[in-house]
Amino acid sequence: MPAYHSKFTNPPKLVGNMALLPLRTSYKGPAPKDTTDFDIIDEAIYYFKANIFFRTYEIKSEADRTLIYITLYISECLKKLQKCSSKNNGTKEMYTLGIANFPIPGENRFPLNAMFIKPAGRAEEDTMRAYLQQIRQEVGVRMCEKVFDPATDKPSKWWLCFAKRKFMDKSLSAPGQ
Repeated sequence: MPAYHSKFTNPPKLVGNMALLPLRTSYKGPAPKDTTDFDIIDEAIYYFKANIFFRTYEIKSEADRTLIYITLYISECLKKLQKCSSKNNGTKEMYTLGIANFPIPGENRFPLNAMFIKPAGRAEEDTMRAYLQQIRQEVGVRMCEKVFDPATDKPSKWWLCFAKRKFMDKSLSAPGQ
């Protein structure tokens, strides 16, 4: 069975070779506002449990690169949420992770440099960093909504069981973190 690919095949804009897609978010950034009820973050969360099992992933569009990044970031979120006992604690951890310094394509610490190209200048680099930060902040909020049960305020074992899995045998965090 092949991996799931993004349905957003005609991105309005590219940053490097990654699609800059509209997001349904309240965080400031370069992403256009999405008025629909299903954006790339929803798609990544929806396909996460199926895609996490794949060691290889064929990129069919620029939106797939955005999907790959979000999938890897969801894994990082789950690692952090695994240590949280309540939604409030999880929200704080997600905020901290979302604004933390992170590498972008072209930098030495970025794990997917073989799939992504370096931004073509300082302006594009700033746009990519802002877009990825906007994605990270919104993913953190949505993952807290998914992982924590509103009735008991406890994390769902059906989400946290994926915390140790690695999509494509890659991780956005440095070894040992």
